[in-house]
Amino acid sequence: MTQTIAPRVRTLVLLILAVAGALLAGAAPVSAHAALTGSDPAQGAVVDTAPSQVSLTFSEPIAVGDDSVRVLDPKGERVDKGDPANPSGTTYSVRLVSGLPDGTYTVAYQVVSADSHPVAGAFTFSIGAPSETTVSVSAQGSDDGLVGWLYGFGRYVSYAGFVVLAGGAAFILACWAPGARVRAVQRLVVSGWLALTAATLGLLMLRGSYTTSGKVGDVFDLELLGDVLQTKTGAALVSRLLLLAAAALFIAVLFGAYARTADAVEPDRDAEDDGGDDDGGPDKQDLTVGLALGGTVVAAGLAASWAMSEHASQGLQAGVAMPVDVVHLLAVAAWLGGLTALLVALYRAPVETPVGRDAVRRFSRLAFGSVVTLAVTGVYQSWRQLGSWSAFTDTRYGQLLLVKIALVAVMVAVAFLSRRWTQRLADARVSEAAEEAERTEATERAEEAVRAEEAVRAKEAVRAEATERAEEGVRAKEAVRVKATERAKEAVRAEATKRAEEEKQLAGTAPAEASGASEVSEASMAVEPPKASGASDAFDAEKAEAGRDSVRAAQLARQRAAAEAARQKRLRDADPNRFGLRRSVLAEAGVAVVLLAVTTVLTQTEPGRTEQDARAATAASSSASATGQGSGAVSLTMPFDTGGKSGKGVVSIDLDPAQAGDNALHVYVEGPDGTPVDVPEVKIALTLAAQNIGPLPVAPDHVTTGHWSASRVQIPMAGDWKVEVTVRTSDIDQVTVSKNAQIG
Repeated sequence: MTQTIAPRVRTLVLLILAVAGALLAGAAPVSAHAALTGSDPAQGAVVDTAPSQVSLTFSEPIAVGDDSVRVLDPKGERVDKGDPANPSGTTYSVRLVSGLPDGTYTVAYQVVSADSHPVAGAFTFSIGAPSETTVSVSAQGSDDGLVGWLYGFGRYVSYAGFVVLAGGAAFILACWAPGARVRAVQRLVVSGWLALTAATLGLLMLRGSYTTSGKVGDVFDLELLGDVLQTKTGAALVSRLLLLAAAALFIAVLFGAYARTADAVEPDRDAEDDGGDDDGGPDKQDLTVGLALGGTVVAAGLAASWAMSEHASQGLQAGVAMPVDVVHLLAVAAWLGGLTALLVALYRAPVETPVGRDAVRRFSRLAFGSVVTLAVTGVYQSWRQLGSWSAFTDTRYGQLLLVKIALVAVMVAVAFLSRRWTQRLADARVSEAAEEAERTEATERAEEAVRAEEAVRAKEAVRAEATERAEEGVRAKEAVRVKATERAKEAVRAEATKRAEEEKQLAGTAPAEASGASEVSEASMAVEPPKASGASDAFDAEKAEAGRDSVRAAQLARQRAAAEAARQKRLRDADPNRFGLRRSVLAEAGVAVVLLAVTTVLTQTEPGRTEQDARAATAASSSASATGQGSGAVSLTMPFDTGGKSGKGVVSIDLDPAQAGDNALHVYVEGPDGTPVDVPEVKIALTLAAQNIGPLPVAPDHVTTGHWSASRVQIPMAGDWKVEVTVRTSDIDQVTVSKNAQIG
C-alpha cells in the first residue's frame, strides 16, 4: 500500500509547487501599496503658464531619494532641480527650472511606500498646448523584472521557513515530545531555520535593487546595501537575523538536552500514549516550560519583524494592528507548521517511535485554537484593509482575500475528516489492544523457545563434531605410534640377534640375550610419543567453533530484528484508519502550501481601501488643472477681501461631477498676482434654500500650496445650490463669499 502512496505524493507536491509558482509569478505587477491620489499640475492638465514646481500626493507617507521624482521635457531632458521636498502631510514636491517653453512634460516617480513596497508611475501635463514627446510613460517598475520575481520568491520562502520552524517546534513541545529525537522531524525544523535565514539574507541583498533600478547588477552594490540598512525594512531584516541566532540556540537545546530528557523519561512507554505530558520530574518540567517561554518570545519577535515593516505598520489603528498581526502570524505557524510536522511524523517516524492517537488529538486541539484565532484576527484585518463590502469584488486585494477564505474553509473541512480518522484509529486501537498484546506475547514466547532450542542443538552439534575430530586425531596418532614402535622393536631385535650371534661365537649365549633385552626396552621407551597433544588440539578446535557460533547467532538476531521491524511497519501501514489519516493530512498540507502562496501575494498587493481611495482621487485629480479654473463639471470663481494685510485674492471651486450623490470638491486660493497662496483656513457650506436643506458643511484637506480637496462630498438632490466659501487670512480676518451652482 505504501508503494502506491509515493507516486501520488510526488504528483501532488509537483502540482502544489506549480500553483504556488503561478501565484507568485502574478504577484509582482501589483506590489505597490501607496497610491498616487493627486498631483499639481493634474494628470493630463493643460496650464497657461509654466508652474514653478510639481507636487504629488500619495495615500500614505513614502520614502524619497534624490531621483525619486523626475520631470522631463518633450525631448526627454530633465527640467527639475533640487531634491524632492515634503511640504506637508503626504504631499511631495520638486522645483522646476524657470522659463519652460510650451509643450507636453512627463512626470516620472519611483518611491518606496511606508509599508516597504516600491511605487512607480508616470503621467503628463502640458504648458500652453499638448505636443509630441519622446518620453514613454509606461516604463517598467523596479519590481517587474527578475529582481522583483526573486524578491517575491524570497518572501514566500521566508514565510514558509518561519511557519515550519515555529510550527514544528510547537508541535514537539505541545503535542509529541518523542518527536525531538526523530531524525525526520529534526531535519524538518532545521530546514525551516535554514530557509528563513537564507531568504532573509537574500532579501537584504536584493532590497536595494528592488526599490531602485531593478537591475541584477545592483544586487551586490555595497552603497545600496548601506542605504537599505538605514531604512525601516533593513532594520527589520537585520533584527530578524539576530533573532534567528537565538533560534539556533533554541533548536540546539530542543534536540539536545530536551531530546535526551524525553528519551530517558519515556523509553518503555507505549507509542500510543506518547509525548506531550510533562511527567518526567521537575527537571523535565522546568526544561519544557523554559523552552516554551523562550520559543514563544523568539517566534513573536520574528513575527514582529514583518508586522513592523509591512501592512500593519501603516493605515488605520497601526498601534492595534501590529500586535494583531503578530498573533495572526503565530496562529498561522502553529496550524500550518504543526500540520507539516504531523505529516512528516506519519510518513517518516521510525517503527519504534510512531506518532500515536494522543499526539494527533493534541494537535487537533492546537489547530482548532489556531483557526479560531485566525478567524478573529482575520476579520479585523479584512475590515482594516478593505473598508467596504464592495472592495471584496471590486479590488484585487478583496478577490485574493476571497480565495484565501475559500482555501481556509477547505482546510477546515479536511481537518474535520482528519479528526474522524483519528477517532476511528483510537476506537480500533482500544478494541484490538488486548488481542494484539496476546498475539505479540505468544509470538515472542514461541520465538524464544525456537531460538533456545536452536542454540542448544547448535552447541551439541559443535561439541559432537569437535569430539569426533579429536578422537580421529588421537586414533591416527596412536596408530602411527604403534606402527613406529613395532618397526623400532623389530629393528632392535634384528640388531640384537646379530650381535648376540657374534658375541655367542666369542663369549657365549646368556650374556648376549640379557643385553639384547635391555636394548629393546630402551628403544621402545625412546620411540614412544607423548599422549597429551591430541586432547589439547581438540579443545582448541571446540573453542574456535564456539566463537564462530556466537557470531552467527548475533547476525541471526539482527536479521530477525530487521524482519520484525519491517513486519510491524507493514502492519502499521496496512491499517486503513492510519492510511486514511495520512491521506487527509497530506491533503491539508497541499492546501496549506497554496494558502501560504496566496497569503504572500496578499502582502504584495495594494489594500482594497487604498485602491478605492486612489481611484476616486485620481478621477477627481485628472479633471483638475493647475489653476483650478474650468476643470470641473461646475467651476466657480469668487474674489475675496478679508480687509487685513494680504487679505485679497481669488478662490475657485471645482465640483465634479456636480450630480446628486458623491462628488469631488477642489478649492484653489490665489493672490492678486495669480500665484497660489496658503491661508490659515478654508471652509465650505452648501445650501439648497428651495428645499430648506443646509447649510451642509464641508471641511477640505490641504493638498499643496493654494490647493484643498475633499472626496465623497454628499449632495442629496439636484437643484440650485448656494456654495459659500469662508476664507480666513489671519486670526481675526476672514470673509465669506458665495455663488450659486446648478447641481444635476
